[in-house]
Amino acid sequence: MEFLLASGIGVVTAAGVYLMLRGRTFPVVLGLSMFGYAVNVFIFVMGRLWFNANPILVGEGAVADPLPQALVLTAIVIGFATTGLVIELALRSRHESGSDHVDGQEPGGRER
Repeated sequence: MEFLLASGIGVVTAAGVYLMLRGRTFPVVLGLSMFGYAVNVFIFVMGRLWFNANPILVGEGAVADPLPQALVLTAIVIGFATTGLVIELALRSRHESGSDHVDGQEPGGRER
């Protein structure tokens, strides 16, 4: 199970980095979101994978750590707000420059 989660986190991270290196704003926003999801799953997995563990202390037995869950919940809210901000900045950049390329110019020097 650990190998499957580690492989999944690696694939999502690689896809996020690949998309962040693209020249258009929409793939960059998708890449940032995917990278954020990979970080959230990584933080969640750092709390260990518990099977048949109580979420709170109730007598004897294993207890799951609630701290990674709280951190991931906070990170999801912050990531949603950040994604909204980046989308707004991308739309504003498209409106101002007339291009959705990240540096504001089309490849080859063509302007619209």
